[in-house]
Amino acid sequence: MNAPARRTGYALDPLLFGAVSSLLLLGLVAVASASMALGERDLGRPFYYLERQGVFALGGAMLAAIAFVLPVKLWRGAGFVLMALALALLVLVLVPGVGHQVNGAVRWLPLGPVSVQVSEIARLFLLMYIAGYVVRRQTELASFAGFVKPMAVIACACVLLLAEPDFGAATVLLVTSLGVLFLGGVRWRDFGLLFACAALLMAVLALASPYRLQRLTSFMHPWTDPYDTGFQLTQSLIAIGRGGWLGVGLGGSVQKLFYLPEAHTDFVFAVLAEELGLVGVIATLLLYTLVVARGFGIGRRAVEAGLAYQGYLAFGISLWLGLQSAINVGVNMGVLPTKGLTLPLLSYGGSSLAITLLACGLLLRIHHETCAAIGAVGRERGRRA
Repeated sequence: MNAPARRTGYALDPLLFGAVSSLLLLGLVAVASASMALGERDLGRPFYYLERQGVFALGGAMLAAIAFVLPVKLWRGAGFVLMALALALLVLVLVPGVGHQVNGAVRWLPLGPVSVQVSEIARLFLLMYIAGYVVRRQTELASFAGFVKPMAVIACACVLLLAEPDFGAATVLLVTSLGVLFLGGVRWRDFGLLFACAALLMAVLALASPYRLQRLTSFMHPWTDPYDTGFQLTQSLIAIGRGGWLGVGLGGSVQKLFYLPEAHTDFVFAVLAEELGLVGVIATLLLYTLVVARGFGIGRRAVEAGLAYQGYLAFGISLWLGLQSAINVGVNMGVLPTKGLTLPLLSYGGSSLAITLLACGLLLRIHHETCAAIGAVGRERGRRA
């Protein structure tokens, strides 16, 4: 809905809502298909992962509904507190005996029957802080000092993420934050200098760790060692190749049957490509494109309506969703090194799904407030006329 909102009721963007809902439903189907064999083998419950994902989806939908009805100014007012909470969570997960370790990485905080991946929460909270900083210090962003201050906070968060280690989350957070600050008015010279320094630092960190270097280089020649370092990627490429134009049919994937590791999480896109083919892949990518495009459109209209904080927050969320989706798809197709990032709304994972739905709820709220602001201006002009 692009018309000005009335005084009562909510303005809902049907394209964004429809695209997010479609991806959510598609994700539930994909997780069910990719995880049934794994659930049956390990737990004797073929729908175990689907049931949990359904609970996560319900919880995420509730968070999205809360975000939709709460005024965005509440998030803006709590920006500094949210930033401090994000850093505290990233520190807490590294405390021995507190964080939960999986596959050598300490990224989760156990909370009863579930484990929360703190990087997902921290990323959204830090984006809220960056959006608030851009609005508060708009004039300072034209100076290098004003640019460096928020990046110091992001640098601290990235260091903590690398300590987990979570190279992928650190990359997404850094690039997204730089993007929001650039849109906020940072000079090309300062942006280029800091971006080059960040890229150099990332390269040094990758070269300094044999584990990271192996993950960053093995994707270029996966077939030279298809049973070890290239195993995951080769199985993903086989799955995508088997899909052809129309796929082998829903539920017909062979690679998900214990050949493709992490088939229901990081590599669910490969299973989707095998079962739905190129047509399904194109449809999925178009849905992601629509979400990102609507997010940027909402942000632009918010800035034009005088809602700067809402606009930059929408830009940040859109950059985050677009970048993470592109990286996951690139990893599955072998054009990017393995990063361990989920595919938003599709991959199995409670933290990722819930926080992504919360972010989408924020986008819908920003659209509503923008329509309300435009409507208020129109009514004022009508009274003056």
